[in-house]
Amino acid sequence: MRFYDILQLDPKVIKDLMHKSSTKNEKIKLGIGMFVRSVLIVLFAIVFISTLSTVFGSENSPMAVAMFCILLGIRFVDFGYCIRDELIALSVSFLLLLISPVLASSTFPLIGFFINVISFFVILFLTCDKPEMGNGGLFSFAYIYLSGNPVYGEALMKRFYLTLTGLVICGVIFYIKHRSKHKNISFIDIVKRAKSTDFKYQWMFRMAVGVSAILALGMAFDVERFMWAGFACGSLLSDYSQTPRLKERFTQRLIGAVTGSVLFFCVYSMLPIELHGIIGPLGGFCLGFCADYKYKTAMNCLGALMIASDLYGLKYSIFLRISNNIMGVIFAVVFYYVYERFFAMKFNVINQTTQDSNVE
Repeated sequence: MRFYDILQLDPKVIKDLMHKSSTKNEKIKLGIGMFVRSVLIVLFAIVFISTLSTVFGSENSPMAVAMFCILLGIRFVDFGYCIRDELIALSVSFLLLLISPVLASSTFPLIGFFINVISFFVILFLTCDKPEMGNGGLFSFAYIYLSGNPVYGEALMKRFYLTLTGLVICGVIFYIKHRSKHKNISFIDIVKRAKSTDFKYQWMFRMAVGVSAILALGMAFDVERFMWAGFACGSLLSDYSQTPRLKERFTQRLIGAVTGSVLFFCVYSMLPIELHGIIGPLGGFCLGFCADYKYKTAMNCLGALMIASDLYGLKYSIFLRISNNIMGVIFAVVFYYVYERFFAMKFNVINQTTQDSNVE
């Protein structure tokens, strides 16, 4: 395997290859590749996000972060149809990421709920032809993050130009990577084949409703940093499986949130104040070695808490991180079982009755 190919792999895949490798040199090569990969991603993130934030304003750094994450993901995952339609879909998705969180936050929670449900479902429908590849979690993160950081007035205009810039960058990369795929499949073909009874589309709708519901609750009760609860909820609901690992993810999310918060407290307390700026990049670097969900959750706490600590202070930020994660995972589990019991089952019964009538 070429060294460049190692840099394109997920840490879990690299660790699996290291475990299966029979030669010491190959294991060393894989280990070095994982280290270099992590360093390069952190350096690219710093340059990409800081440059865009400098040009378009620090209040728009959340959009820069969202663009960065989307850019990393779309290099490997296409939308399942021809490149022309995919670029249009990417543009629509970026437009919804720009305006929908702002519209939802500017109105009553109930109206915001419906705005988010429709917008988020459309994004999932456009971009998640293969949900098992992780696009759902990627765009879920972007949507929730932007919902927690809306801007208005002049800052919104700057965010528009930032979004346009990000769209051009992501569009070029997307075209280079996927232009030769699915040439004979149009988006209309996907729409014609879509059935509301398919598990994929039921998963999309359930996720859109669940994430939108917790965002609406956060707005209604004015919960500080409620997007953290949204991340936790979306992370559980984004699991694409006929038998979701809710209990496993519930436990791992809580372990990761508590462990990461404690780790942040220790690092923050031990480092001199002039070195606090390295905590976020340090978390991103360590994330490049994480294969398990709980460890990824823990490392994500470092950057998130570093930002929040400037706003709320150390102890209150940690309290918010843990409490919001608890609220998020509890809501996700309750919502999942309520949805399956009172909505999905009846929906399936109605569709089954319709199919039986057609047969008769």
